[in-house]
Amino acid sequence: MNEKEKLEQKIEQLRVRMYEIYEQDLSEEELLRISRDLDELLNKLRRHSMKSSSCQ
Repeated sequence: MNEKEKLEQKIEQLRVRMYEIYEQDLSEEELLRISRDLDELLNKLRRHSMKSSSCQ
């Protein structure tokens, strides 16, 4: 599994977890933490994609 696929997998896992917390109306703090983590991973994926496209 390459770096992009790993990032995509982590993003999907966090997205699902965030939705579960939202649906169960659990801790807002946990929801915000996951949201921040998800944002960070999405930014990494974006940077990775930009880097990959500039190398072509």
